[in-house]
Amino acid sequence: MAKFFGNLNLVVAVGVVLALAIMLGLDAESFGGTAACIKMTFVWLHVFFGILWIGLLYYLNFVQVPTMPKIPAEQKGAITGHIAPKVFWYFRYAALLTVITGLIVAWNGGFLVLALALQTPGKVRLIGVGMWLALIMAFNVWFIIWPAQKKILGIIEATAEEKAAAAPRALFASRTNLLLSIGMLYAMSAANALVA
Repeated sequence: MAKFFGNLNLVVAVGVVLALAIMLGLDAESFGGTAACIKMTFVWLHVFFGILWIGLLYYLNFVQVPTMPKIPAEQKGAITGHIAPKVFWYFRYAALLTVITGLIVAWNGGFLVLALALQTPGKVRLIGVGMWLALIMAFNVWFIIWPAQKKILGIIEATAEEKAAAAPRALFASRTNLLLSIGMLYAMSAANALVA
């Protein structure tokens, strides 16, 4: 059992198999058939990747960033050399996959253009607001936070001055994402709570 739970990839794979067993074990026809099950699968993937993305955003903002100044210099290498690169890998790909699956969900639902245009009141407009906030956040992850973190973490060559300049940029973009995530989560959850 320890070997199983010690293997992250195996645990995730078994979790996916469990989810698929639940999906396939349900009467697909009573939920609208195969097409509806495919749509539900993309919603599930969107929520999964969104939880991973926002969970890591909150970890970085509530735990790692505020704690780093308190860590002795000789111990910071454990974070910057081992933990942070892994966090940022999952962070940026979770952002990408959240956006991709969200766009697929909106396309499959027939409201992608309406949501992005913010023209339709109610549920679709709320989802559109959430989509725009998430797109801004994903842009920040890939084009501001990650390039700055590559310098800060020493993944690419950077002078001490370049690293010092990158840190406030990364923090500003990360805190912007934290701020935007609060409204984005409201828009998405409220839209899904509405009936029409």
